[in-house]
Amino acid sequence: MTETQRTRAIPERATLDGLEDKWVAVWEREGTYAFDRTKDRAQVYAIDTPPPTVSGSLHVGHVFSYTHTDTVARYQRMRGKEVFYPIGWDDNGLPTERRVQNHFGVRCDPSLPYDPSFEPPDKPGKQQIPVSRRNFIELCERLTEVDEKAFEEMWRRVGLSVDWSHLYTTIGARARAASQRAFLRNLARGEAYLAEAPTLWDVTFRTAVAQAELENRDQPGAFHRLVFQGPEGPVHVETTRPELLPACVALVAHPDDDRYRALFGSAARTPLFDVEVPVLAHRLADPEKGSGLVMVCTFGDTTDVVWWRELDLPIRAVVGRDGRIAPEPPEGVPAAPYAELAGKTVHSARERIVELLRGSGGLEGDPKPLTRPVSFYEKGSKPLEIVTTRQWYLRNGGRDEDLRRRFVESGRKISWHPAYMRTRYENWVEGLNGDWLVSRQRFFGVPIPVWYPLDGSGEPRYDTPLVPDEALLPVDPSTDVPAGYTETQRDVPGGFTADPDIFDTWATSSLTPQIAGRWSDDPDLFARVFPFDLRPQAHDIIRTWLFSTVVRSELEFGTLPWTDAALSGWILDPDRKKMSKSVGNVVTPLGLLQQFGSDAVRYWAANGRPGTDTAFDTAQIKVGRRLATKVLNASKFVLGLPGEADDAALTPLDRAMLAGLADVVAEATAAFEDYDYTRALNVTERFFWQFCDDYLELVKQRAYGEGPASAAARSALRTALDALLRLFAPFLPFATEEVWSWWHDGSVHRAAWPEPGERAGDPRVLAATADALSQVRKAKSTAGTSMRAEVARVVLSGADASLVALDDLAAAGVVADLAVVGDSAAEGVSAEVELAVTGP
Repeated sequence: MTETQRTRAIPERATLDGLEDKWVAVWEREGTYAFDRTKDRAQVYAIDTPPPTVSGSLHVGHVFSYTHTDTVARYQRMRGKEVFYPIGWDDNGLPTERRVQNHFGVRCDPSLPYDPSFEPPDKPGKQQIPVSRRNFIELCERLTEVDEKAFEEMWRRVGLSVDWSHLYTTIGARARAASQRAFLRNLARGEAYLAEAPTLWDVTFRTAVAQAELENRDQPGAFHRLVFQGPEGPVHVETTRPELLPACVALVAHPDDDRYRALFGSAARTPLFDVEVPVLAHRLADPEKGSGLVMVCTFGDTTDVVWWRELDLPIRAVVGRDGRIAPEPPEGVPAAPYAELAGKTVHSARERIVELLRGSGGLEGDPKPLTRPVSFYEKGSKPLEIVTTRQWYLRNGGRDEDLRRRFVESGRKISWHPAYMRTRYENWVEGLNGDWLVSRQRFFGVPIPVWYPLDGSGEPRYDTPLVPDEALLPVDPSTDVPAGYTETQRDVPGGFTADPDIFDTWATSSLTPQIAGRWSDDPDLFARVFPFDLRPQAHDIIRTWLFSTVVRSELEFGTLPWTDAALSGWILDPDRKKMSKSVGNVVTPLGLLQQFGSDAVRYWAANGRPGTDTAFDTAQIKVGRRLATKVLNASKFVLGLPGEADDAALTPLDRAMLAGLADVVAEATAAFEDYDYTRALNVTERFFWQFCDDYLELVKQRAYGEGPASAAARSALRTALDALLRLFAPFLPFATEEVWSWWHDGSVHRAAWPEPGERAGDPRVLAATADALSQVRKAKSTAGTSMRAEVARVVLSGADASLVALDDLAAAGVVADLAVVGDSAAEGVSAEVELAVTGP
């Protein structure tokens, strides 16, 4: 086969600078990554891309994980799949609300009327301005629009090959319709239900919190030894929360604890308040903790909730939704001592009750300091409380063993990358202790599409909710009216009232396949992409995003939402701590992208193995820039060689290089099929440097010459370059596209992924010849001579000496006389080098 190089404008100086702006514009103009929706499901590869939270700026952790996904998308596209690769913005929920509050200096007060002329101050003051819910939502929408533009610009610069025409937001009409539609169907099937029950509560944001959003943080505390009066004298209870003493409803001990066996079934009286409480047995009491006798309060922690439910205890609630002690004592608790605590924060109440207990003799000894894990909302700054509220729940197996087993089995049908991540999923599902709480007492989110009829006294009838027809979705119950009612009947006896809550952000994000695939408004598209092929995400949100998506898909469709899940690790700072905006140890990517180029940053990201936490390292980014620059320069050299390329006279050295290339293509392909993009990059990079440092240097002189052997060298060089550009394309999209344009029509990112081809050569030929050349160069370096200095004689020996390509070695090493002796006992190749004598 003979190839004549096309006449193309190869630049005099190849540079990475400016490639991002150039090719981002070309890709957009030419629709390089546009999804062809005429393809059927078998031809489509669909990715359920994580919608990043739009609440400020991206950091390198985002670039890290999203680059992993993009390498897979680019690979699948080159393998002939039509890639459905949408992206969305997760712009509802608390992160956006917090950013809006801080940015504009406002806070939402739903009791205020809408002010159409409201404008926030140019500079927020120390006191936040109260605004109506509608005004607050408008400010959220205004700020997220600005953030979203910045996010899109950043992702384009990184080189994500998404189809921007399929952009969505989790607060947009399509997302609201899908979220409300799925909920109404859950409700109709009995999977969603309303219940009044003890609820994990964040006192700062004043909203309910789900189990999946908890995190434990070590906090200082103390054990307080309280003196209760039993039927035969004092009994002692050690507690870290003495402020909950007026909420005490029982004392419990383990049924096998001999110290308290005689007390079971009797009663004790609380110190300070002198309230009678039963003494009961329960298996969850720990005899080794404190005195072994535990004060059950409603509610101090989740174990209190278990005791309250299983022992059928009353409720004496003392902590309000604002995190303060309620103004009035619970029933049966005397007002006199309680008044000392009413209205105080939990912390202040603890300090005051300790003083009162000490003065009354109800506290024995001094508190014993300790550090203990305390539950926090993952985005909160104060410990969670447990208050009784009415909330919406979705069945997820937390209270149904059969459903739990179903979701465990669903997880076993997913192909996990890496495989061990499945254990994290199973541990979470098997450890659930309640259904999924999906309602939130916040403002910027998808409204729960429910109204309640009001009886004659104006009380809501929660057992008969009013719901809209699916055709009307999305709706906002605070402004829309249920069928059969008028606006004048809102919040009046005999009329209706709106559910004031919104969905938890995960309740909407759990539907990203349905939202991106347009389940609610484009059934033809949805049929072509669902179930999706891949869910890429971080490993820390398996419990939230991944599991919740499985729940929603299984309940609605009876199938998994995707076949594969690829998990990325965290980015760690130099102290090996996770990078987080809340911690303040993040690195923003824009400066890195400008300084080193997008390909260099992507190279660093792609070296982070699936599921593995990776330290941020600018040194590796510099290696990536060096690699991308070498791709440009090596390509410029190969494509600049004059003369035809013809593979008719390939030498053993040429065939050896091409055989090695075939192995690399096969290994990189297998790695990508296993979602191991890092291994695909590593094997390609390793071969590329061998290609440049060894093969290219060995055949350089021959490639400049004339005749069949020279044409063969040029053919082998161009064949290798063609394949290498395609192998590197998922990782270095800008450098490879630039070189491809010097040589080929179209985009490298729409070119076919290389095939291994025939492995007709012996890779040992290249290895042996390169080893011999290395020894010749080492001799020159030791003597302090130029690499182009003449070598008088080289004698090769060793088992592999006969494999050496003598003509290419002589040309590359400038060797006048080259000989091979028949010593096959020693391994490898040994070169005895005699330098030419220069000067007198």
